[in-house]
Amino acid sequence: MDALSLKGLAKVYPNGVEALKGIDLTVREGEFYALLGPNGAGKTTAIGIITTLVNKTAGKVHVYGHDLDSDPAAVKKCIGVTPQEVNLNMFEKLLPTMMHQAGYFGLTPRQARRNAEKCLKAVRLWDERNMLARTLSGGMKRRLMIARAMVHEPKLLILDEPTAGVDIEIRRSMWDLLREINERGVTIILTTHYLEEAEHLCRRIAILDRGEIVVEDRMERVLRQLPEQHFVISLQQPASPGQKFAGFQVHWRSRYEMEVEVPATRSLNEFFELLNAAGIQVLSIRHKTNRLEELFVRLTMPDLPKLPDREPGPTLEQPDVAKA
Repeated sequence: MDALSLKGLAKVYPNGVEALKGIDLTVREGEFYALLGPNGAGKTTAIGIITTLVNKTAGKVHVYGHDLDSDPAAVKKCIGVTPQEVNLNMFEKLLPTMMHQAGYFGLTPRQARRNAEKCLKAVRLWDERNMLARTLSGGMKRRLMIARAMVHEPKLLILDEPTAGVDIEIRRSMWDLLREINERGVTIILTTHYLEEAEHLCRRIAILDRGEIVVEDRMERVLRQLPEQHFVISLQQPASPGQKFAGFQVHWRSRYEMEVEVPATRSLNEFFELLNAAGIQVLSIRHKTNRLEELFVRLTMPDLPKLPDREPGPTLEQPDVAKA
């Protein structure tokens, strides 16, 4: 079954701004789906329409088979939403916050209490259930918002920038939480400006730009659209800068580090074979830039001036002593 189906979805605001230009989009049940795009691309408008907060101009929306036009109540019951901005009642305790949210969806007090306990335990906030929301850290507030969105047991969870403003450690722990929720069968649609987050979590992706979908496919297929990839390679032993490797562009940052451009027609294994033949041993390797970020920029900002091809690094005359 399709969790979400958009057909010809369009939105024109009274001031003439065409936010959505008849987009078609399908999210399968159980998917972890990334909906990405620059500011003003139409993501927020699309989410607003799906969640009944914005009136569409044209098109059809179905959520788990329910038509938004004929049965909006059923659509809303299927969806849980965490907005980008923290919108908690800061002077309310966590358990009442959960109970009140459950009540909006018609759960009995007993059902609401049971679901609230289950969701707060899932986000590791049960011990804080009698604390005021205002006393929570930023990461705990984000987790509470996810728990609140899940309290009525929705089939589709829409997360709008769920890790905005939290530190790296909390972000990684929230990734684990979202994977657990998805593995329990909940379909998740994620919007984020942390493209590393989308690449790590999502199996399918759509990129919106100026109200249109510019790419939609499985994550690995989308990433294969890059014409080349750039890697930074650290070496176990110093090597002679300036060595050439047929079919690959190499820039030596020092005797211990190089950047290599691997075209889509070649494999990284081929480059390793050339290194091995030259007697060069690799200590570590990493992508120079996030692959999804690189593709995102190429698709949505083609006129953006290109950054320098190389990262600043130690010069050949001043090798990286720490790595020696």
